Amino acid sequence: MGELRARLDTWRELEKAAADLGDLLEMSGGDSEMLAEIEAERDALAARIDTLELESALNGPHDRANAILVVHSGEGGIDAQDWASMLARMYLRWGERKGFKTEMLDSTDGEEAGVKNATIELKGTNAYGLLKGEGGSHRLVRLSPFDSAHRRHTAFALVEVLPEIESDTEINLNPDDVRVDTYRASGAGGQHVNKTSSAVRLTHLPTGIVVTCQNERSQIQNRESAFKILRSRLLEMKLKAEAEELARIKGDMRAAGFGNRSRSYVLQPYTQVTDHRTETSVGDAQGVLDGNLDPFIDAYLQAQISPDTQEAASA
Repeated sequence: MGELRARLDTWRELEKAAADLGDLLEMSGGDSEMLAEIEAERDALAARIDTLELESALNGPHDRANAILVVHSGEGGIDAQDWASMLARMYLRWGERKGFKTEMLDSTDGEEAGVKNATIELKGTNAYGLLKGEGGSHRLVRLSPFDSAHRRHTAFALVEVLPEIESDTEINLNPDDVRVDTYRASGAGGQHVNKTSSAVRLTHLPTGIVVTCQNERSQIQNRESAFKILRSRLLEMKLKAEAEELARIKGDMRAAGFGNRSRSYVLQPYTQVTDHRTETSVGDAQGVLDGNLDPFIDAYLQAQISPDTQEAASA
């Protein structure tokens, strides 16, 4: 109730600010200096309103939660594994820009470069709500640094976004349903990781879901992180089933798949990143790879607010 009251107060404040600007415009008498000041205040007010409108799309039961983001390399061999590591870096950079606490929970190195998969935790208000639209297939087109002929290659990676569960009440996880295996970690982490069986692999027997975690220094920490990821995966499975059932009842199966369409990152022969769900394009591909994802996130949230836009993007 307190949060709703605060939102209402904010909108009333903005309404008053807009009325005050109207009064100032009438009083300006065409004075250029005063008009310039009014225009600047108008732009600032419009930006605040746009931000609040987008926040209204973050109304899901888990939107305010922390996020667990998993990147899997797909088709494309070494290029795909390198692409997966580039995407992991992109999301870490985005999280840092937002002031979120980020941590690499797990990663498996590729044979020659990059990673086969990487699991990242992003802690901050609305982390899941902001990132949930990032799930799906991400395509890279570039001149491959791994091709001696320097030909253009296409590589794919899959991104999953999971809400982090704060309590066990949302998911009834029976410990007897989970097989726990330990093994020696590999990859980054110093000499310690190869001397003890600190890595943990969980297998959820009823669903077959497998979760690994090896980036923490102790087995206890890896076990805790692995169970955190497992609970989030089980919640994702539950939410997906509920969304599909709702779409079936409504007779519109496109809604459940809206967040699963791909984004393309073209680095050669030109640079452009295009989200195929909202048709949002950005020419500064390097900026996007450095974490400037807000144009795509904002467009996705705006599509959630506007059903007509969402329907068009899903068609």
